Amino acid sequence: MAVKKSVLEQKSNKELEEYIKLDTTFVPQATKIAYEILKTRGKDFSVDEMNSINLLINKPDEKKKDLPIHSNHIKASNFIYYSAGLGVLNLFLSSELLKDKAAMISGIGALFFILLLGFLIRKGYTQIKYGLLFLSIIGLFGFIPQLIYNLQYFPINGIINLCQFILQILALVLLFMIPKDFLGQQNNTSL
Repeated sequence: MAVKKSVLEQKSNKELEEYIKLDTTFVPQATKIAYEILKTRGKDFSVDEMNSINLLINKPDEKKKDLPIHSNHIKASNFIYYSAGLGVLNLFLSSELLKDKAAMISGIGALFFILLLGFLIRKGYTQIKYGLLFLSIIGLFGFIPQLIYNLQYFPINGIINLCQFILQILALVLLFMIPKDFLGQQNNTSL
C-alpha cells in the first residue's frame, strides 16, 4: 500500500506529529514522508527525536512473524514427531542396527531428517508436502519388502515400521487438505 505525499501535505503539523511518535502504527514510509514535510515546514528536531524517527523509518517488517499457521500444520508435525519417537524406539529394539555402526549412523541420520521435516511443517512451510510426497513414493518401493522381512523375522520392528508409515501418510494427507487460499506462510519457500 503506497503512501501519497499529497495526502499528508494537507494535514496540519499536529496531525503529522502523530506519524513520528514512537508508538505509531503507521508504516515507515508514511513516517518518513511526515518527517520530511515537517522539516520543510521549519520544525526543528532534537538528536533524540531524530534517532527515534530513524528507528521508526528503518524498523524491520514484522509481518512474517504474525502469519498464521494452519491447524493442519500442527497436527501433521505432531504425526511426524510421533513417527520419529517410534523410530527411536525401533532403533533400540533392532538388534541388527545396534551391531552395525554404519547402520546405526544411518538410522540416527534418518531420525534427524524426520525431526527436521516435522520442525519445518510446524513452522508452516507448506512446500514441504511435495518433498514428503516424493520421499513417500520413493520410500514405498523399499518399504514393502523391508516390512515383509521385518514382520517375518522381527514382528515388533515390523509393526513399529508400519505405524511410522501410517503416521507419515496421515501427516501428508493433512498437509494436502490445507486450502490453497490459506494466507499463512504458504508462499514462504525460503528456509
